Amino acid sequence: MPRRHLHTTAAAEGPLRAALGVLRTVLDVPGTFPPAVRAETERIVRAPRPPDDGWAPERDDTAVELFTIAAPAAADLDRAMRLARRAGGGFRVHYAIADVAAFVTPGGALDAESHRRVGTLYFPDGSVPLFPPVLSDVAASLRPDRTRPALLWRIDLDAEGRTVSAEVRRTLVRSRARLDHAGAQREIDEGTAPESLALLKEIGLLRERLERERGGISLRVPELEIVEHRPDLDGEQPGAGRSEGGRSRAAHASYEVAYRAPLPVEGWSAQISLLTGMAAAQLMLTAGTGILRAPPGAPDGAVGRLRRSAKALGIDWPHHVAYADTVRSLDPRDARHAAFLQECTDLLRGAGYAAFTGGRTPRPAVHSAVAAPYTHCTAPLRRLVDRYAGEICLSAVAGQDPPEWVLEALDGLPKEMAEGAERADVVERECVGLVAAALLGARVGEIFDGVVIDVRERDPSVGTIHLEDPAVIAPIGSGGAPLPLGERLRARLTRSDPGSGSAKVLFEPA
Repeated sequence: MPRRHLHTTAAAEGPLRAALGVLRTVLDVPGTFPPAVRAETERIVRAPRPPDDGWAPERDDTAVELFTIAAPAAADLDRAMRLARRAGGGFRVHYAIADVAAFVTPGGALDAESHRRVGTLYFPDGSVPLFPPVLSDVAASLRPDRTRPALLWRIDLDAEGRTVSAEVRRTLVRSRARLDHAGAQREIDEGTAPESLALLKEIGLLRERLERERGGISLRVPELEIVEHRPDLDGEQPGAGRSEGGRSRAAHASYEVAYRAPLPVEGWSAQISLLTGMAAAQLMLTAGTGILRAPPGAPDGAVGRLRRSAKALGIDWPHHVAYADTVRSLDPRDARHAAFLQECTDLLRGAGYAAFTGGRTPRPAVHSAVAAPYTHCTAPLRRLVDRYAGEICLSAVAGQDPPEWVLEALDGLPKEMAEGAERADVVERECVGLVAAALLGARVGEIFDGVVIDVRERDPSVGTIHLEDPAVIAPIGSGGAPLPLGERLRARLTRSDPGSGSAKVLFEPA
């Protein structure tokens, strides 16, 4: 499920960074890795698991000229690709996934710690990693010009981008180049990209068309950057707004928020990952053993709440227009649209996993957003389940049963992943609240325009308001009178405290 992307460049000594530090403590997120985990990791990165320990590469594919595309600051590079045309028409996708099983011994301290953490947690000022950085950012990362163990997918597509065949093998790879999204987009747009990169646009567009045909949808969730505002340094006064280079901004108090719209190349790259996850799910279903990503439908009231958010932001969403069509019509470079796309991530909260063995296919087997069977298998450096999914797919291609350590953990994985998702949801929700408190911190007493998007069923005097500017969602209480659900309302900010480690923002009807 797509999440809100939050990032801040605020000074380390500033109140927002301090509040985020307190929040980590309040939420009891995992801290430094225990000594036993660090010691085991140091040993294993010097000498990955030997072949007689149940792990061994099948071959050497370092001749395949792979490249990675990632954010400039990313170090945990767990995916690399090579794209080519097939002699008989269509395309061939090579997609390498970091082989975490080459480093993690089942039942060891590192394995146990990964089950405790479940996944990387993301805060606006940094992440809490699944694995020690010496493993995820160095030894297992698909850095250029470094030979690394990997699971290499080979997926053949026809001329329309449909999957013809898919297989995966354990091997050694060597990435040739590390690209960032802006640089890759520029090369593609200017026509200077080598064929393997240029084909990312062609294949990505074909896959996006197929996604629309089957009724799937990919959210182009923009990154929200919180910038510390220093009028003594930049000459601007708090409250000044500006729009620059497609980055719509609204400044309040000592912080401003900027939305960075995702580039088309980010969507095309995501399509390669989706393609691989769909191929992996099909291998699992054919083999009769696996773990699928199977989110439920939207929870009761979620669509109505989202419609009220659209109204608050002035976005036209006629009742006869489907959600998917509305989302595709939005421009993430527009601040109102960007804010709405951030809220769209809530629609599939509660997504889960379904493990199965013995050919007992889970129901439903179709991922409601992908509109096809789908599993997570392309981010093993950041998500626990992907390591197991990769092993199941290797076994399916070989016509063998998965390793015993995989089967032993399979039934418990959905619960572990659900607990990890709940922790990530809490982190995200609290971070969003802190951002709101930081933006509104100096504006207590001011009156804002918004729409009441939710009310508490047992106490309709308490609810949630979505402000028009800034596009903030916050609690509101009337002190007794029912709130007008779905209606515009002028509201006064009565409290905003970003410094306590937990957001404290509250409005009342003006």
